Amino acid sequence: MHTSGRQIGFYKIAIILGLLSAIGPFAIDMYLPALPQISQFFSVGVAEIQLSLTVFLIAQSVSQLFYGPLSDKFGRKRPLYIGMIIFFLSTLGCIYASSLNELVVFRFLQGIGAAAGVVIARAIVRDLYTGIEATKLMSLLMLVFGISPILAPLVGSTILTFTDWHGIFVLVAICAGLGLLLIQFGLRESHSLEQRQHTRSQGSSLQAYLTLLKDHHYMGLVFAGSFALANFFIYLANSPFVLIEHYGLNETQYGIAFGLNAMCFFLSAQLNGRLCSLYGIENVIKAGKWIGAIAMCCMTSLYLVGFDSLYLFMGCYLIASAGVGLVIPTTSILAMENHGRIAGTASALLGTMQIAIGPIFIAILSPLMNKEPLPMVLGMTCCSLIALLFVTLTLSKKTPFAEA
Repeated sequence: MHTSGRQIGFYKIAIILGLLSAIGPFAIDMYLPALPQISQFFSVGVAEIQLSLTVFLIAQSVSQLFYGPLSDKFGRKRPLYIGMIIFFLSTLGCIYASSLNELVVFRFLQGIGAAAGVVIARAIVRDLYTGIEATKLMSLLMLVFGISPILAPLVGSTILTFTDWHGIFVLVAICAGLGLLLIQFGLRESHSLEQRQHTRSQGSSLQAYLTLLKDHHYMGLVFAGSFALANFFIYLANSPFVLIEHYGLNETQYGIAFGLNAMCFFLSAQLNGRLCSLYGIENVIKAGKWIGAIAMCCMTSLYLVGFDSLYLFMGCYLIASAGVGLVIPTTSILAMENHGRIAGTASALLGTMQIAIGPIFIAILSPLMNKEPLPMVLGMTCCSLIALLFVTLTLSKKTPFAEA
């Protein structure tokens, strides 16, 4: 009974943390099918409407730097409340935005609120578990988290068949309200008062960040995961225009295509616990990154010699997504393993880097992007190869798990 109860608690926390961290991405993924419609609504081009996505990601990235240290010093629940309230109110602002500038401002505020769930969920995982157990919990969290990119575009497409893009934000606001209920009734404080007092006695948040920045193993894993995820962000920003306007998919078909990629990501993530037990977490990271890099290089090579096929694009990127699913949870766990006392800060810096690098690449590549797939594919391949370089350099020597 004790083991059964422990397993129930394990799955319960995975579901709650997954849902809380997925609310922000849900606001991105459900929004994607509406990008062409919103572009027409405000009479703006691709680059202008992508700004509403980029500012969300930048705000979410930078805000994590504040939520992490706050959660180390004041507990995990209070910053979660603050973030979810900001997210809820800014979503209401998106509903009533009358211009692109207003929408961009409220999307920026949405990103600030969404950051809390993402960064604090990882910190709670580190509070409760380490090693292989933490990998299993993070993979389960990714399973719940992964439902968002599968369902959200389909939900967004369905909403657009009945109403316009405003209806998407109405549903996002409802989800934010449910998030507040989950924090209140489903989540216990995992960062004890003693731990909080110890963190406060250790000095400023800046000192904690300096400790992390000096840890080459931590930073190498953070960069490896960040560039692997940047691959996805480039796809996220440009796939609506490539798949809908270049390959001629309708909004529902786009939602299905997007969901298939997400399915490959989270299904491979579910193998992490088993694979890490059998082969070790570092070997799993290496294998995942090689899989992704090879798939992207094959796709780029074929496009460069003149192939232009939806099936080629989808097939290669499905394989690359599966590789990323092996990399993201495992690099996060291994990076944070030796920083339990400042898990919130470690999670914040990790999350900031993961989210910031993607929008930076989107901004750099934006002038080159159009409805053709090749610019997007080249950008994604570049990120995959950089991630592979960091994995190779960082994991050239064996680093064991921490004991506590």
